[in-house]
Amino acid sequence: MTTAPTPADLGFSMPAEWQPHERTWMAFPTPNDTFGTDDGPGSDLDTARLAWAAVAGTIARYEPVTVIAGTGESEAARRYLDPAVTVVERPLDDAWMRDIGPTFLTDGRGSLAAADWTFNGWGAQSWASWDHDRHIAEHVGGLAGARRFASRLVNEGGGIHVDGEGTVLVTETVQLDPGRNPGWTREQVERELHAHLGTRKAIWLPRGLTRDYDEFGTRGHVDIVAAFLRPGLVAVHTQPDPAHPDHQVGQEIAALLRAATDAHGRPLEVLELAAPTVLRDPAGEPVDYSYINHYLVNGAVILCAFDDPRDAAAADAFAKVFPDRTIELVDARPIFANGGGIHCITQQQPRV
Repeated sequence: MTTAPTPADLGFSMPAEWQPHERTWMAFPTPNDTFGTDDGPGSDLDTARLAWAAVAGTIARYEPVTVIAGTGESEAARRYLDPAVTVVERPLDDAWMRDIGPTFLTDGRGSLAAADWTFNGWGAQSWASWDHDRHIAEHVGGLAGARRFASRLVNEGGGIHVDGEGTVLVTETVQLDPGRNPGWTREQVERELHAHLGTRKAIWLPRGLTRDYDEFGTRGHVDIVAAFLRPGLVAVHTQPDPAHPDHQVGQEIAALLRAATDAHGRPLEVLELAAPTVLRDPAGEPVDYSYINHYLVNGAVILCAFDDPRDAAAADAFAKVFPDRTIELVDARPIFANGGGIHCITQQQPRV
């Protein structure tokens, strides 16, 4: 029996996020258990829609943006969104495009493809619905004209981060989660990731941030704790306050990455980004506010802001790494209140 060629066999790979984009894809918050069903002014759903729209409008100043709205919700979406943003209706459960959308791939010869991971509500979590969202990657890939490669690996875009030169960051508690891939070994996960991302080396982090293991967390997405900023340079979330449970998490991950090498055998340089000064949310729970969860677009860095004294230091750090890009600070607190950040609600389509 012959096996079908993988994306990597055909020369496809996932470009780094700092490579040029054709457009950004997002999803519009729907009435559900995450956002609530009341869309009146000041409601949780209204607040979320305003926050998502602020991100979309900021990105639209730099590159095209398409937002997927739920069936019958395009009119509501257009009331919030910048007129420059394109709205397309598809059946939708939630609004985390990084996780439900495709991972776009290019082959360097003008072709676009999409890795369509299996999506099961972040490990079949009791509160999640995914009857519609499990098809969004296929819908978006089709709208983009990408060749689809379906993977049997349960994975989300927030669970991976690549340097565009063969290295991928992952966490043990996501890809090896029994609720996602029961019985899979590291070797099996790596084989499937490399086949679809065109990578050659996986760097495994032991876990994500503490809050991500609460009832409504993702069980450890990497894109809130560590991210490549360029080949050989990784930004890591650090929590300076020993009273916060992520203090030890950040130290452990920074040390692990400093001891690691990438797919080319280069030692990694680690840029530690201190968490905002606020430690707890209004309910008294430890926050997972993180500057790592940024998003790179053509000519700009879309950076999570928290009305915090450390916002300026984070912006300065990104400006040093990306001197040719504008640093755009967007209030991410309403997004984090729903379980993610700016990177979690966006998905890049690379230019071919």
